[in-house]
Amino acid sequence: MLSFHALWAEERIIALSPSINEIIFALGSGDKIVGNTEYCQYPKEAQSIPKVGGYFSPNLEKILALKPTLVILQESSYKLSKQLQKLHIKTQMIKIDTLENIRASIETIGKVINRPNQATTIVKSIDSNLTLLKGIVKNRKILMVIGHNTSLNKQIFVAGQNLYFDDIIKASGNQNALTSQRKGQPILNMENIIATNPDMVILLAPFREDKGLTKQELLKPWKSLPISASKNGAIYMIDKHYAGVPSDRLVLFLRDFRKILNEFKHQ
Repeated sequence: MLSFHALWAEERIIALSPSINEIIFALGSGDKIVGNTEYCQYPKEAQSIPKVGGYFSPNLEKILALKPTLVILQESSYKLSKQLQKLHIKTQMIKIDTLENIRASIETIGKVINRPNQATTIVKSIDSNLTLLKGIVKNRKILMVIGHNTSLNKQIFVAGQNLYFDDIIKASGNQNALTSQRKGQPILNMENIIATNPDMVILLAPFREDKGLTKQELLKPWKSLPISASKNGAIYMIDKHYAGVPSDRLVLFLRDFRKILNEFKHQ
């Protein structure tokens, strides 16, 4: 009869999002991943792991061919989860939209892959870095913009109340310049942005370099807008790959945000 540890040694995990993939590696179990998605590029070892499709288009046949014992996926893959369960493949579904759900998901993955202590350590690190945001600047309106906009004449994706960026802004003692209770992804036009009149704009532009764009190209259209952030030179950018991946590397994002708050304070 196989022991628990022997059974665990044979675990074959498929991670169906970059966040899930990164969390498993951070927990020390990256060697158990036998499949992930095309967008799972970090850490470097993840690039050589067999790909089972894209974020919204995982291939069931490729998944089955890898003979997984566990598939970890997000809510957007609910139908796939049901298909896998019918085939007697264990699944674990997580949510990574809000800060509370990110914490819970790290803990859940830690439990399901037998790394609970490591998960607790990661969550504590996130919480301690959140605490360091408090009191640097207060009651400022912050707009976080998602994407690579070289023009503001097109649709502009921003962080609303449905994402963890909003939780981070609030944790810092400030407020989201956009107030919206819509569950979908908020999309603004130039007129909407002017109406929010943010004190600070933070452009989240992961993969900027991969797209061949310069920082100046992305910052330029914001500098002439009639908003407080432009007038005060408070247009910033976080262009690291982790800017759009809620994983253990959220700690790095929080540190970048803290640097921006300190820069704003001393302007």
